[in-house]
Amino acid sequence: MAKLQDKIAVITGGTSGMALASAKLFVDEGAYVFITGRRQDQLDHATKEIGRNVTGVQADSANLGDLDRLFETVKKRKGHIDVLFASAGVGELDKPIGTITETSVDDTLNVNFRGTVFTVQKALPLFRDGGSIILNTSVANAMGFPGASVYAASKAAVRSFARTWTAELKDRKIRVNALSPGSIGDTGTFATIPDQVRNYLISQIPAGRLGLAREIAGAALFLASDDSSFVRGIELVVDGGMSQV
Repeated sequence: MAKLQDKIAVITGGTSGMALASAKLFVDEGAYVFITGRRQDQLDHATKEIGRNVTGVQADSANLGDLDRLFETVKKRKGHIDVLFASAGVGELDKPIGTITETSVDDTLNVNFRGTVFTVQKALPLFRDGGSIILNTSVANAMGFPGASVYAASKAAVRSFARTWTAELKDRKIRVNALSPGSIGDTGTFATIPDQVRNYLISQIPAGRLGLAREIAGAALFLASDDSSFVRGIELVVDGGMSQV
């Protein structure tokens, strides 16, 4: 049987990259998926690419009204949630201390911190007991990448949420785990990086290459499915060993 047969999943920021790959895999594994995106044209393209068992809802995770509309749509169409992948995130990687602006802090925290909090909180009334919440963090939360301090701090907070919410939701048997991608080469972030930067990153990865979005999707599927029934509060790092050695 498919790993997510008849499950209802919500994936925020699901119009591209790792989240879109996850949405496709979830559908292939039997789920019905709701995806969000800020731009309607990208959302339309993503839903067409997924092709079946999907609803796109235009929403900005930093906008609480948009989140209300998202979960009202889920409630009306399917009535409950089994899996939430809070994947929406932003961040500037070229802001060393001394160049950080108020706008860059606010924009990053509004989506990565505030957006994650309220995405999960507003989803909970629809959650079936025994479901799975996946929080998208980053290996940056544990590594000292120059220029990424605000982004990394926001992702460290997301990792902390997985621990606290695991304790808070244990009576409902809702699993909360963090998924921590490394350098994923077939995403927009890495599409235009200079060759010297790409080569440097590869030199730091024991696997000898950049990761693929489908590899993150496979990890997300593990955390979403019953395969991870005894897994709670972890940070599942998928980075080719970059942050581990």
